[in-house]
Parts: sequence; C-alpha cells; structure tokens
Amino acid sequence: MKDLTDGSIVRHILVMSPPIMAGMISIMICQLVDLYFVSGLGDAAVAGVAAAGNAGFLVNALMQVLGVGTVALIAHAVGRKDRPDANLIFNQAVALSALFGLLTLIAGSALSRLYMRSIAVDQATIEAGTIYLLWFMPALALEFVMQVIASALRATGIVRPAMLVRVVAVVINIALAPVLISGWGTGYALGVAGAGLASSVAVAIGGLMLLAYFRKVERYVAFNPAQWRPQPRHLIRILNVGLPAGGEFAMMFILMAVVYFVLRDFGAAAQAGFGIGQRVLGLIQMPALAVALAAGPIAGQNMGAGKGERVRETFVKAALITSVVMIGFMCLAQLKPQLLLAGFSNDRETMEIAFLFLRIISFNMVAQGLIFTCSSMFQGLGNTKPVLWSSATGVFTYSLPAIWLSTRPGFRMEHVWYLSIAATTLQAALSLWLLRREFGKRLVVLRPEEAPERAVPEPVASPARAPA
Repeated sequence: MKDLTDGSIVRHILVMSPPIMAGMISIMICQLVDLYFVSGLGDAAVAGVAAAGNAGFLVNALMQVLGVGTVALIAHAVGRKDRPDANLIFNQAVALSALFGLLTLIAGSALSRLYMRSIAVDQATIEAGTIYLLWFMPALALEFVMQVIASALRATGIVRPAMLVRVVAVVINIALAPVLISGWGTGYALGVAGAGLASSVAVAIGGLMLLAYFRKVERYVAFNPAQWRPQPRHLIRILNVGLPAGGEFAMMFILMAVVYFVLRDFGAAAQAGFGIGQRVLGLIQMPALAVALAAGPIAGQNMGAGKGERVRETFVKAALITSVVMIGFMCLAQLKPQLLLAGFSNDRETMEIAFLFLRIISFNMVAQGLIFTCSSMFQGLGNTKPVLWSSATGVFTYSLPAIWLSTRPGFRMEHVWYLSIAATTLQAALSLWLLRREFGKRLVVLRPEEAPERAVPEPVASPARAPA
C-alpha cells in the first residue's frame, strides 16, 4: 500500500501515470493490431470489427461500475486507515465481477447479430461483426475480475503490476493475431474469428498472471471467500458510486452507435474510416486519460483523510498536465495526421475519411482532457452522479442534432464531426461547473492541528451510506 496523503501531488501523478498509460495503450494496441491484420480482409471486415468493438463500450460500462466503486471506496478506506472495510469492499466487488462476467457471455451470445443488424446494412459487415463479437466475448467476460483486482491495487497506490500484465497480454495478442487471422505459419486463416480468439486467449493468460501476483504479493486487501456472499448494504455502496460512472460509458456506447447509424448510408468505407480514426484518437488521448486516472485515487485517499486542500490541488495539477498533453497531440493531428494513421488500410477512400475525421475531431482534445479530469475527481470525491449528468448532456446535444442533420438535404459526414466539437465543449464547461459546486459542498479544509483528531471530515459519507 502506498500513502498518497503526503508528499508532492505532482510527483504522485507523474509516478502513477506512466504505468496506467502503458496498460491502457497496450489494450488499444491490441485493437489496432486486430484492425491492421483484418484490413487485409476488406472494408466489410474492417467496418464489422470496428462497429462490433463499439459494443465494448457497453461492457465497459459494467466494468466501470465495479472499477470506479472499488477504487473510490477502497481509497477512502485507505485514507481513514480502515483496512477491514477495504477488504470487505474488495471481496464484494469480486462477487459482482463473477456475476457480470456470466451475464456478458449470455447477452453476447444472444444479442450479437441483432446489435450488428441495428447499425449496419451491408450483409458482409453484419456477418463479420457478429463472428468477431462471439469470439471476443470471453475476453470481455474475463476482464471483470481483472478490473476489480487492478482497481483495488490502484486505490492503494499500486499500478505497476497491472501494467506489466497488460503489456504481456498485448505481446501475446500481437503474436497470435497474424497466426490466427491470416494463418501465418499454419496455413489455416480464421479471419475475423481469429481476431476475437487472439484477444480472448491473451486476456485469459493475463488474468492468470495478475491473479498469481495478487495472491502472492498483495497484503492490504486479499481474497476472502467468506466475504463473497452478497451483502446488500455493501453492494449498494459500490453501486451507488459505480452505476453513474458506468452510465457514462453507456452514454459513449449510445454516441458511437448514433455515429455508425448516421454514417451507414455512406457505405462500408465511411464506417471503416471512422473506426480507424476513432481507434487512433483513443490511442493519442491515453496519456491525458492516464493522468486523470492517477488523480482519482490521490483525491480519494486525501478525501478519506480529510485533506480537502490537497483534493483541490490534485484537480488543478492534473487539469494543467492533461491540457498541455492534449495541446501537443492536437498539434500533431493537425500537422502530421499521416504519422498516426499510416498502414491501417490500402483503400484511398477509407483513409481520406480517417484523415478528415482526425483533423476535425482533434480540436476536441483539450475539452476532452478536462472532461477526463473532472470525471476522475468525482470518483475520488465518491459522488459520480454529476458525471452521468454531464455525459448525458453531451450525448443528447450531439445525438439528436446528428440524427436530424442526417435527414436533411446536403448532409455530409463532416457535419457530424463539427457538431461533436460544440457538444464536447459544452460538456466540458458543464463538468467544470458541477465539480466546482461539488467542491463547495464536500470539501472542508482542516487546520493542521485538527487533522489528527478528525480523520474523516463531516461532508464525507460514513461507510454505511455511499456518497450520493
């Protein structure tokens, strides 16, 4: 366990961010590697895999319910020096992860084809996306328990082991992708099924490695089967914090589904170009997102310890760092987009759409960085409901006008990207306002002589009731 309630906040952020970023980038690289080898199968395969990957946002919503609830409540417990509560929350989250993983497998098997039919009209695209999803679902199901373990470690200030496991999983995925997708060395190509299978095998191996590390090394929280029996009071605590954050990812799923819906009349090349551009955009946003995620447990531990001024300082420093990082990548996307998109498709039309998307949408990056930071701070404060309000506002101010514009004469796909700039800027402004209001309600700055006597300030909810 690492105490984040003392020492330089900037140093804590800079120490925690690289391992977090490496872990996230490794996941994104897996997806990009899949797209790279799938691109040899044609535009329909690329569009199908990219569109199917959007279903991951919906599954990630459930993962966020567990991850955010686990990080926030364990970080608060660490700040209060309440180890029994941290262990109880961890084991209740483990029980939920098993349930959510099982539901993911069942829903994926039953609804994959229906989902693809709702966002694509080309039969080849529908078939490719459905096959990929069926083979990719085991990976998503296994991610739940990995999310809980990694979240518990992050709440205690430990991020390196999860990163190392992710990197190893990526190496395995990269090694398997050409073998299973294209048949390198075997002569038996599985196509899009191979892309999903490579990810599932890699995640399974990575999960076993993380489990082995956790059982052997971690001491602050540990598996306790006696605490796996559902305890409604504590499950509600996790869900009260996690559900609004999960709703944020559900909103992202809706937003992406709307984009694929309004682009479907432009053909498979348009959906493929958007899919490639979106994956690359996600990759270059990872450094800023890592900084924001590092800020969450820092704010959470200081919230639990009653150090309100350090919570505010965490936000200011994280927001400055994310803004600088996002400005740098925005300039790169404007000046040299070919450096970011090279090699993903040989189809000229697909790549022209990807270039157009990245150039326009990169103007969102600073606003998106502020949204990331605010979201993580709400998690640290233990109240994620404002995140859901902010996300819902962004989705509806984008989705409804986009659908309406798609019915108008002269509609062009770049209208969708320009609309995104306006909606994201509005969402960032709302997030900042909501965070300022939350600081005013929850933070109490203690005088130094008061801190030892009051480990938990009055505005922080007791363990019996999740912050609302």
